[in-house]
Amino acid sequence: MSRQLDPLSVGRVIGEVVDSFIPCVKLTVTFNSNKQVSNGHELMPSVITSKPRVEIGGEDLRAAYTLVMTDPDVPGPSDPYLREHLHWIVTDIPGTTDASFGREIVSYETPKPVIGIHRYVFLLFRQKARHTVRPPASRDLFNTRRFAEENGLGLPVAAVYFNAQRETACRRR
Repeated sequence: MSRQLDPLSVGRVIGEVVDSFIPCVKLTVTFNSNKQVSNGHELMPSVITSKPRVEIGGEDLRAAYTLVMTDPDVPGPSDPYLREHLHWIVTDIPGTTDASFGREIVSYETPKPVIGIHRYVFLLFRQKARHTVRPPASRDLFNTRRFAEENGLGLPVAAVYFNAQRETACRRR
């Protein structure tokens, strides 16, 4: 009997960024209207310069969600001693809509990996109530677990991540 491995565990998102959870809401992240994020796939930095469209599934329009985008591989994946760096937070996103309907409390910062292959993780949390999530003091040394705990968010309800590395002149398209 073969057991399918969870790509979030294989990519060490579960373990290094968040604890194990059961995804229960659909999360679709798309850059430049055609580059959909798939766990572990690589996207070129030139594709991710603008914030993506993030669609939230769910059944309940009254539900509110918080989206967090973080890089757990700062400054480089072999020695991520500055883990994590925060790239984006949107709160109060109504269920069955997209992030543009939410409240951006930390603006989108374009990923610019310098050393090695970085993981960029999108995590979706269901809020207990609207207007209850506060921005962190800094983007640097961000900690997703601590942020979720401080804001009463619990475990994520969805997550997806992609990889990116610095583009050399010959890799650019």
